[in-house]
Amino acid sequence: MKTIFSGIQPSGTLTLGNYLGALRQFTELQDDHECYFCIVDEHAITVPQDRLELRKNIRSLAALYLASGIDPEKSTLFIQSEVPAHAQLGWMMQSISYIGELERMTQFKDKSEGKSAVSAALFTYPALMAADILLYNTDIVPVGDDQKQHLELTRDLAQRFNNRYNDIFTIPEVRIPKVGARIMSLKDPLKKMSKSDENKKGFISMLDEPKQIIKKIKSAVTDSEGIIKYDKENKPGVSNLLTIYSSCTGESIESLEKKYEGKGYGDFKQDVAEAVVNLLEPIQNRYYELIESKELDTILDEGAEKASFKANKMLQKAKKAMGLGRVKK
Repeated sequence: MKTIFSGIQPSGTLTLGNYLGALRQFTELQDDHECYFCIVDEHAITVPQDRLELRKNIRSLAALYLASGIDPEKSTLFIQSEVPAHAQLGWMMQSISYIGELERMTQFKDKSEGKSAVSAALFTYPALMAADILLYNTDIVPVGDDQKQHLELTRDLAQRFNNRYNDIFTIPEVRIPKVGARIMSLKDPLKKMSKSDENKKGFISMLDEPKQIIKKIKSAVTDSEGIIKYDKENKPGVSNLLTIYSSCTGESIESLEKKYEGKGYGDFKQDVAEAVVNLLEPIQNRYYELIESKELDTILDEGAEKASFKANKMLQKAKKAMGLGRVKK
């Protein structure tokens, strides 16, 4: 059985794109893999956070994981900061990371651009991300294509450590979902749907009410052609809605094109909206059952304990390989 690790930052409610591109795949993977799903709150503090809002987001994200179908009997769900081995191995990974390779990370360039004061952690956090993954002998990391560069660095650091010290780390593979991996903004279909979008109409939150979802889909950017056809280059808005519809219902894009042949955007958008509402409704119902429950705390406590047991074993191997601390007799 192969091991899977994935982490999501608690920096606001997840979008439909996060669900279709990541969370839904997780529920499928947990049946025949050993899965570790981590709320990476230490990554979130690479940029300023309100402490109360951060705690709220951490709990909300945990509830969304479970509401989306993560089963604590099959998977380990935990909060990164509750497993200290992450920060410890993160520092060790920093010690073998090179400034040049960290400078090449496009996400650092994007997030630091135009800012006068940039956190050092924003620069070095790919080393912590590598530690997150390597602690669990991870074989597969399912990510969006925007994270592929960080995963390549993780592979490089693992190989560097193995060659320099001792061959203890598994070299992880990157897995990018083929369908629905990149849901685009409803207002700017050339950009990825993001919860940090200043235009709230550009994304659908997993907790948006049905009326909000319908309104956002109906106001989504399309074009003046009036033809429902998948053409990512020339019709990015329509293509994005087709991808969303297909991902929500399981119907192929080809069959949807035939279904709406000769029909206008009004009917099409209404049906896309209904598909999204139907997909999210049971998730939202379960979320509100969990969010203030003791059940959620129990699951997170048990997850932290299970993750710590596995992570600490790998941390001790890494410390021994690097010559840190004492050798206990």
